[in-house]
Amino acid sequence: MGETNTQSVDGVGRWGGGFTGGLTGGIAMGLVLHLGGNQIELLGGLAPIPAAAIGVGWTIHLILSVLFGLAFAAIVSRRSIQEFVNTFREYVIAGIVFGTVLGIVAGGLIFPVAMTRAGVATFPVPFLPVPGLAGELFAAFLFAVGHLVYGLVLGAVFAAINGVAPETIRGRAPTSE
Repeated sequence: MGETNTQSVDGVGRWGGGFTGGLTGGIAMGLVLHLGGNQIELLGGLAPIPAAAIGVGWTIHLILSVLFGLAFAAIVSRRSIQEFVNTFREYVIAGIVFGTVLGIVAGGLIFPVAMTRAGVATFPVPFLPVPGLAGELFAAFLFAVGHLVYGLVLGAVFAAINGVAPETIRGRAPTSE
């Protein structure tokens, strides 16, 4: 770290961190959505082949996760942002904020389109574990938790790839500063 106390993020760390963080965060979020209520199937509704909804849903989800991870990398690598985001904790918080914004956009725009393409007009969808209003609330809860998990993992992996360790580890491990 230099005089200005900002983390230097090079091209490999930026794009490698965005790609790897996005992919890892996407897998973690996908597991929450898939195991929690088979919501990955809704993303598969965006595909032209409804019979392959789960596999296509995972594919679409992971591609979007990587693209959003790269967008996160582009944002947090800006000098103006690095003035405020330079510790592990701050990268994790930035990731959580980013995941929250994605969740709001996805829930307000992408999710309704996916439901329409999947032929689901309203909840409850047949693959949710509980019916009615409880199913709707459960789906919204899983969706929110999934995006928070995505952001948390994205921020943590991005920081780690760029050499920013959590404060508790940094105090115990020798560094080359």
